Amino acid sequence: MEILERLKRGDIRALSKIISLVEDQEAGYQELLGKLYKKVGRSLRVGITGPPGAGKSTLVNALTHEFLAGGKKVGIIAVDPTSPFTGGALLGDRVRMSEFPTDGRVYFRSMATRGATGGLASATGNAAVVFDAFGFDVTLIETVGVGQMELDIVDTCDTVIVVVVPESGDAVQTMKAGLMEIADIFCVNKADRPGVERAIFDLEQAMDNRKRSDVPWSIPVLGTEAINRKNIDQLYAKINEHVDFVKAAGKFERHRRDQVKKVLLNTLRHRFQREFLDRLTKRVEFNRVIDEIYAGRSNPFTAGNKLYEKFANH
Repeated sequence: MEILERLKRGDIRALSKIISLVEDQEAGYQELLGKLYKKVGRSLRVGITGPPGAGKSTLVNALTHEFLAGGKKVGIIAVDPTSPFTGGALLGDRVRMSEFPTDGRVYFRSMATRGATGGLASATGNAAVVFDAFGFDVTLIETVGVGQMELDIVDTCDTVIVVVVPESGDAVQTMKAGLMEIADIFCVNKADRPGVERAIFDLEQAMDNRKRSDVPWSIPVLGTEAINRKNIDQLYAKINEHVDFVKAAGKFERHRRDQVKKVLLNTLRHRFQREFLDRLTKRVEFNRVIDEIYAGRSNPFTAGNKLYEKFANH
């Protein structure tokens, strides 16, 4: 494919076009991705998540400068809640990119959620594969910030940073159980505001009480001022420290294999589900079963099991 050759040569326009094909799931996109999978595995994926208003975008920009200073090429995926039909994210894209060099070392792409749950656009993982194949050393993935539903970021990233702010009140209560479980690093941003010491203390206490059994990594809690790039160097150092730690513990490759397993299972699940439902709903018997349930002569559970058994035996 000519577009793949252009991608190999470092053509940014080819990168942009392939991501659009993947995001829109146009014909042949899976074949494209299949060819790219042979070239992936080098790019580090860092997820940045947390409640709205925590300053995630500013933090991502500040981290990007740190990675650039370390000689890295950086791809940024910002999952945007705006409608894909209005193009509302485009102006934000231009504003955010204005502070970075235009030599191709940084590429920013916003992706609409399009109804996907979990804070990540449905095509985010596939876009990360394209970024990896293009040659970015690091892919930063910034999620919408919808709270506990963002647990699927673990299935896409190697290191997860959860960002909170001091004025959110009790930071531990705000995070609930969900985001507490996925954090590799906690970042209390806007640390120039009142209450930062209390927020850091509460999170540190929570971390002491909730040791993760899978990896004995001591989850750090850092205070940052992203807008002034204060302590961003410390956050950058902790990211590298976490990656080195999990690699030494043998967990990095295992986590990557688990991610591949989930992609494969999701591919199979969607294929089987689509074919099953297409074949089932086209049958006259399906409408008759609906009529029986509606009339009170059956129920969705009994009828569903019978339909499945009948389908599985064919």
